[in-house]
Amino acid sequence: MTSDHAAMAGDHAAEIDRHVRVYITVFVALMALTIITVAVSYLHLPVPIAVTVALLVATVKGSLVACYFMHLISEKKLIYAVLVLTAVFFAALLALPAVTHSSGYWIHE
Repeated sequence: MTSDHAAMAGDHAAEIDRHVRVYITVFVALMALTIITVAVSYLHLPVPIAVTVALLVATVKGSLVACYFMHLISEKKLIYAVLVLTAVFFAALLALPAVTHSSGYWIHE
């Protein structure tokens, strides 16, 4: 019976090590994306490009947090369906100002 406990303890330790590696990797990715956000602010890009980059970085960072720290990466298909629907609405709302700006709707002369 003690060999079973030892095997389970070894499996448990390996599982903890795997989770720690994942959390450290996500932390490094979040820090890199934060550095990218700060670096882009110093580039003085045109506003539409800067906003697009900021939104993309924020989306990736939010996705990392939701997937790994909120454990949504292991959820069922319903969660993914809701997330896809949210992403579609987000993309539509993101595209709306670009479409109305290019048509001159907001320009009053």
